[in-house]
Amino acid sequence: MPVRMSRERFEELVSDALDQVPAELMDRLENVVVLVEDDSPEGATLLGLYEGIDLTRRGWDYGAVLPDRILIFRNPILAISDTEADVIKEVAITVVHEIAHHFGIDDALLHELGWG
Repeated sequence: MPVRMSRERFEELVSDALDQVPAELMDRLENVVVLVEDDSPEGATLLGLYEGIDLTRRGWDYGAVLPDRILIFRNPILAISDTEADVIKEVAITVVHEIAHHFGIDDALLHELGWG
C-alpha cells in the first residue's frame, strides 16, 4: 500500500537529501533549482527529472538563461514505497540521480553505479 505523506513532509525529505550531498558537489551546482511536483506530465513511473543544460554542454556563450530544474515527483515515489523509510531512500536516490545529470552523467552510467 502506498505511503501517505503531506507535501510539506515530502519537501522536508527532499531538503534532507540535499543536505546529505557532499558540499564539494553542492558548491559546483550552477544555476539550478530543485522543485517538488506532485506528478510528472511524462508518466506515473517517473520519479525525477532534470531539465536544462548540463555542465558538460555549457560553453562560453552560456548565460542569461533561466535556471535548470530538478523535479522530484511526490506521488510516484509514494506509490512505490511501503514505509517512510522507503520514501527517504527513494528520495535520496532520486535527488542524487538528478544532480548527476546536471554534471553530465547519463542514465546508463548511473544504473551501472547503482543510482538507477
